[in-house]
Amino acid sequence: MYYNNTSTVRIKSFGKSGSAILHARGNTPLTLQEIQAATPSVFAEQKHESRSERYSYIPTSEILCKLQREGFQPFAAFQGGSRDDDKKGFTKHLIRLRHMGDTTASGPDKTVSEIILMNSHDGTSSYRMMGGQFRMVCSNGLITSDGLIQEIRVKHTGDVASEVIDGCIQILESTPAIQESIEEMRSINLSSAEATIFARAALTARYDDAALAPVSAPQILAPNRREDAGSDLWSSLNVIQENLIRGGVSYVQRDANGRRVARRHTRPINGIDQNTAVNRALWQLAEEMKAIRAGI
Repeated sequence: MYYNNTSTVRIKSFGKSGSAILHARGNTPLTLQEIQAATPSVFAEQKHESRSERYSYIPTSEILCKLQREGFQPFAAFQGGSRDDDKKGFTKHLIRLRHMGDTTASGPDKTVSEIILMNSHDGTSSYRMMGGQFRMVCSNGLITSDGLIQEIRVKHTGDVASEVIDGCIQILESTPAIQESIEEMRSINLSSAEATIFARAALTARYDDAALAPVSAPQILAPNRREDAGSDLWSSLNVIQENLIRGGVSYVQRDANGRRVARRHTRPINGIDQNTAVNRALWQLAEEMKAIRAGI
């Protein structure tokens, strides 16, 4: 793992696989040069050789330039890795965008709306657009569930650029629904039992079975800062999301006989697919908890 921190960006690279994460600092968008240096698959000059002639090749960088002209600016970029050297320059990538007409962070924990744009040029992904929220307090990048904001997909055929821009605008127009949902979550205080149920369901989303998780529900409910100490549903969602996505939660590894072997820390989720899936599952769990409390 390699870290490179400057005054404007934060870069994390992961060995030979080619995967990387790039974050802007503050409210200054990433430049195309910064994105190209950290996540070159966004700038792939041609489609992978496995793609057919029907595949309409437009590099993500070109789509990004068109989106910038429409007011959408990138604030984070992720590049997936590959064990196949032939595919490393074409792998799946994800960009978190904010519209410059809607960058004011709102609420007590300063959240800002984002559009998640995903693509690849090796056939593993169409253009995918999802709603998101970035929480300034803890730098959490959340992704909304399909139940709240429907994901938009654009195949690599036809007028791809126009369809992607239309998709981003459609998600941008759904921002009020996201803000309304967040306010509803803030108004719901969970009991200890309810918070534990929520956390156990979250562990199942992360580890397939809560019983197989190396950590417990109380551990992932433990906040990392004073601002997250609330018992409301929104705070609980953010605390759980941070602990599961970033990892670093301490636990004791034991052998088959229950004897202590070593102290470990949970691993972060760096893969684009798993990060997206867990993020969306957590938001959906929060929506379901909200619906239960509302008696729906």
